[in-house]
Amino acid sequence: MFHAKPQPTPMTSSSRLQKNSSESFNDPSLYRLVVGTLQYLLITRPELSYSVNRVCQFMPDRKLHHWQAVKRILRYLAGTITHGLLLRHNSTTSLIGFADADWGADVDDRKSTTGYCIYMGYNLISWSSHKQKTVSISSTEAGYRAVAALLAEIVWIQSLLSELRIQVSKPKLYSNNLGVVLLNTNPVMHSKTKYFELDLHFVRDQVQKQKIQLLHLPARFQVNDPLTKPVSGILFLHVRDKLMIIANPTMHLGGGGLLRVPMCYLVYKLLLYQHTIIYISLYQNL
Repeated sequence: MFHAKPQPTPMTSSSRLQKNSSESFNDPSLYRLVVGTLQYLLITRPELSYSVNRVCQFMPDRKLHHWQAVKRILRYLAGTITHGLLLRHNSTTSLIGFADADWGADVDDRKSTTGYCIYMGYNLISWSSHKQKTVSISSTEAGYRAVAALLAEIVWIQSLLSELRIQVSKPKLYSNNLGVVLLNTNPVMHSKTKYFELDLHFVRDQVQKQKIQLLHLPARFQVNDPLTKPVSGILFLHVRDKLMIIANPTMHLGGGGLLRVPMCYLVYKLLLYQHTIIYISLYQNL
């Protein structure tokens, strides 16, 4: 695939993968090998999170069009083989999170897709793209589940930073769903909120205790669209830059004759280590 024609995006904007839309792929071991290898790239390539997550969902019953989607990702990588995540030194340690949800995105079961990313200063240190476990009856419910997932990750990062004795200001959480922000400030419990009541109380409790700020952000300013849906080439390239994915990334070191590793890099490595330990523990308990 190194000599394949490069593609500008890992998925076409009109791509909607389904379970049964073509004949079966006759080499399941090759599919598992390639898709399993692609998961390692997510450590430094967050813009691939959604596309790799989608092709992983069809691993038990892969079809020919699923394999074509995998080859599209490989063609994208062929043109961006020198790209990677940039971590640079800055004095800001504030946490900023962006949450988004693609409501009813899966055409097979109509479950929504959650996507979030967390910045420490100007550096991206954590991100996720995954399908929600239950069906949401409204876009507000799907968006609120995404905010709750983002908040849980931020609470965990705050706990890690406190152990490192790193002081951070009040985290800011942004959602492009205005209903999520308005519902958080409304003390009245609507009948439809009973389906995600635990998430509602979890987020509202943190806001009332003034531990976080939940703010509305218009969709055009969101930075995690590639984590919830396939997007067009121009938008994808624009958001990829905001995710700090650049060609030939270099970690800026220096200052006073001493080697200064960016604090965000240490936090990023610790988060990666913590997640790896959890995955190993879960695997050993199976």
